[in-house]
Amino acid sequence: MLTIIGLLTACAGSNTPSNVVAPGAQQTPTTKTLAAGAALMQSRPPIDALNAYLDGFHFYNGHIEVQMEAHHYCSILNEEVIQCVIYDGNRKDAKLMGVEYIISEQLFAKLPQAEKALWHSHVHEVKSGQLVAPGIPEIAEHALMEKLIHTYGKTWHTWHTDLNKDLPLGVPQLMMGFTADGQIDQTLVTDRDRRFGVDSVAKKKVRADIPTPTIDPGADAWREGDVIQIEDPTGSRHLH
Repeated sequence: MLTIIGLLTACAGSNTPSNVVAPGAQQTPTTKTLAAGAALMQSRPPIDALNAYLDGFHFYNGHIEVQMEAHHYCSILNEEVIQCVIYDGNRKDAKLMGVEYIISEQLFAKLPQAEKALWHSHVHEVKSGQLVAPGIPEIAEHALMEKLIHTYGKTWHTWHTDLNKDLPLGVPQLMMGFTADGQIDQTLVTDRDRRFGVDSVAKKKVRADIPTPTIDPGADAWREGDVIQIEDPTGSRHLH
């Protein structure tokens, strides 16, 4: 995986605005000056390490009907672990929605059964063409997907902009990935494909040669009715 990092930094455009406008006054000239100075003088090694961009879709664990697009900016730590920050868009106004940790099938196999229930597989996301790496050559994306199909992700969303929450209210929610055709609202995929100029149907055909691994039965626990979610102590409802 590390050998293709150099191909993952291609520009993918700025084509998806944030879902919400955060309340608050516009930046003052003083704040803008301070921000500009910090940008010039301070180093940001963890941010600079975000060297891969993935676009896909999530749903709230226990509420598969509530779905959203998720823009992943990822740091490939090594051959076994990737960490991603997730935004609701790919422009400067994008809101930080949450995080996803991605690990290899070898590491996943060693997890306790209770822990596995928090994670989702990436097999269908890859094979269906739903998961894309915008802006990089097809050959590089294909190689990346050959790696990602053997991984599992644990995702928490902290700002629910898809539900028009204009602030990060309530508690984090556990998210899942799709596992079969017919689960996702196809209009989400169609709209994404239009904005990026990609064809997920064509990608599905191209990825047919990627071998389908056996999914660990501990993952995607929601399929067996084992739905894990955090109850909100504030009394507010995330879903309505």
